[in-house]
Amino acid sequence: MIAGTDLPLRNHAERALSDYFANLNGHRPARLYDLVLREVEEPLFRTVLDYAAGNQSQAAIILGINRGTLRKKLREFGLSD
Repeated sequence: MIAGTDLPLRNHAERALSDYFANLNGHRPARLYDLVLREVEEPLFRTVLDYAAGNQSQAAIILGINRGTLRKKLREFGLSD
């Protein structure tokens, strides 16, 4: 695989970040790492849980985290029952 050619998620992230910087209108970026995590983490968990048809154990495996961490994150995002 040639770097960057077969990585659609990475390409979308790079494009989104480039757009973010292009639209700062003279403002200085700050706390970008926290911003990216806030913007990406919730949809990541929501989408993976949907893909796993609500099965938290399967979603945790897909995410590469333990089920307890998944449940904690779901509560944080208001995605738990």
